[in-house]
Amino acid sequence: MKRPLSSRTVRRLINFWPPLFFAGIRLTRMSEDWRRAEAELRLRWWNRNAVGTMFGGSLFAMTDPFYPLMLQHNLGSDYIVWMKSASLEFLSPGRTIARARFLLTPESLQEIRDETASGRKSEPVFRVEICDPQDKLIARVRMTLYVCRSRSTYKPKVESLTTVEEPASRFAAFLEETE
Repeated sequence: MKRPLSSRTVRRLINFWPPLFFAGIRLTRMSEDWRRAEAELRLRWWNRNAVGTMFGGSLFAMTDPFYPLMLQHNLGSDYIVWMKSASLEFLSPGRTIARARFLLTPESLQEIRDETASGRKSEPVFRVEICDPQDKLIARVRMTLYVCRSRSTYKPKVESLTTVEEPASRFAAFLEETE
């Protein structure tokens, strides 16, 4: 049985993960229960845009992996967690340091468990504010995640086809109706 990695070890590993490392993104805090995290992006020559402020892709990348990782850890291996969609609204230029905070509440975790208990999917929405050190808002991110029970742990009842020819006969009936 594998021992789960501590939040401290994961924080160190994430900080050397190439997509975040080369963008200049650091995970500065991760709580032991994986329900609170903080990421930081410092303005450097390699993450500036053409006008000298933080590149928007780096700001988005700073928020991308953390809620899925936190959810996967808190829900366990019985669940599949993916990022479904996200949008970013730029509010002011990032000129020094950008910080983003992530929080998973016990209520949101329970809601996801309740929604997926019968095999349905859950699509929780999380919002992240990216601020500078003076708490001036740089950007807002809205993320929709896709969460479901893994097939190995949830086996839905599947109606089997009575014969192999059934789909073909349905298609033939459809063609006759359209003629």
